[in-house]
Amino acid sequence: MNKDALNGLLESRRALIDPATFGLERPQRQGRRAAGLGVSQEQLDQIAGYAPRTYNRLVNGKIVDPSFDLLRAYARPLSLTEQEWVAMCRFARSEDPTAPLHPRSGKDVPGMWADAVDGIRHMAYVTDQSYNLLAYNDVFAALFANRQPPPNMMEWMLLSEAARTTLTDWKTVWAPYVLPQLRGARAILPDDCTLAAIEQAVKADLECGPMYEERTTAQVHPDGQERPLLHPLLGPGWANICAAEPLSSPNARLMIVMFYPGVGPSHVRRPHLHA
Repeated sequence: MNKDALNGLLESRRALIDPATFGLERPQRQGRRAAGLGVSQEQLDQIAGYAPRTYNRLVNGKIVDPSFDLLRAYARPLSLTEQEWVAMCRFARSEDPTAPLHPRSGKDVPGMWADAVDGIRHMAYVTDQSYNLLAYNDVFAALFANRQPPPNMMEWMLLSEAARTTLTDWKTVWAPYVLPQLRGARAILPDDCTLAAIEQAVKADLECGPMYEERTTAQVHPDGQERPLLHPLLGPGWANICAAEPLSSPNARLMIVMFYPGVGPSHVRRPHLHA
């Protein structure tokens, strides 16, 4: 635990929270315990639903290994951002949180990512936590009929007839590794209605259903994968996949697909980077 960093983060945020936001009156006492014009420590305990002085013990490093549930209970009324939430967990537990703080964090991605995608020369796109397509560049659009990418990439990869042609060796090379991604996403986002609907359709699909139940692989992302691809304009070739996550939008994804027509994996494989 980094007690000083945790104290500095939470106390600075507490000073900015108006008690009236929660239907409470401003504390009469002044000074440290009233956090200037902010909510008091006692009020914060009340809002979070914990016993008096729990917050005081937390910020003073007297709670050893505080649970994520306790941290979340205070992070939300303090209006922490996702970055501040990660910092809070690192300072309090020396590890990153197991889930985002806000339900829509994986749904909303800063608009600047659309500009970033436009500037990438390879196929590139951004999806939210549900694999809904949020942004893409023209190079990626060329992969689809009428240059119209599908609304949801997970649904397209697993259930579209077009995908089973475009994604070469779909049944042996693509589907067995995409299906575990769906299972992994469902595990951390059990309340995501879009993913639930895709999973339901996958289970009902004559080809995907049996493979989904096999559970022989456990790949939660395709970063670093090399797979065959049939480009409608450039013909057969090999794709290298890079995957990244916008740090302010946990579980959203930036995907970069580098396509090399007419070659196999041995021609495009790169050694690992290291300092």
